[in-house]
Amino acid sequence: MANTFGDQLLKAGLVSKDKLNKTKKSKYKQQKAGNNKGTDEAAASARRLAAEQAARDRELNLQRKQAAEDKAIQAQVRQLIEMNRLGRDGGEVGYNFQDGTVVRKIFVTEEIHDRLGHGHLSIARFDDGYEVIPTVVAEKIKLRDQACIVSKVDSLPASEENDPYADYKVPDDLMW
Repeated sequence: MANTFGDQLLKAGLVSKDKLNKTKKSKYKQQKAGNNKGTDEAAASARRLAAEQAARDRELNLQRKQAAEDKAIQAQVRQLIEMNRLGRDGGEVGYNFQDGTVVRKIFVTEEIHDRLGHGHLSIARFDDGYEVIPTVVAEKIKLRDQACIVSKVDSLPASEENDPYADYKVPDDLMW
C-alpha cells in the first residue's frame, strides 16, 4: 500500500473518504487539462507553421510562374526579331539613333536609311547589337517588351499647310 499524504490525513480523521476522492479527481482533471493545453499549443504552433510554409510556397510558385512568363515573352521577342530582321550587309551609309542617353550608329544601305527616316522601319536591341525590323513587327514587340525597341520614327505627315520651314530647302547631302 502506498502511504500518501492523503492516506495519512484519512487515518488521522482530519478528512473524509469522499473529500479525499473529490480532491484526487479534481487533481487528475487539472493534470489532464494541463496536458491537453500543451497539446493544443503544439497543434496551434504546427498549424501556424504549416500556414506560413503554404504562404511561402504560394509566393515561390508565383515568382516561378512570372519567371516562366518572362522567359516565354523573351523567346517570342527573339523569334520575331530573328524572323523579320533585314540584312544590313554591305551598308555604307551611317544611320545615327539614340539608345537611352547614348547616340549609336549602324551602317545600312541607302534604301534602308530612307525607310528608317520615314518610319517604315525600326531598330530593335538584339543580343549585344541592333537589328533593323519593319515597324509593324516593332509594334508587336513593343506590346510584349518596350525595352527592346530602341528607335522608331513616327511616320511623317504627308504635308502640313502651316509648316514654318516649308520655304527652306533641305540639302540632299545632309545626313544625320
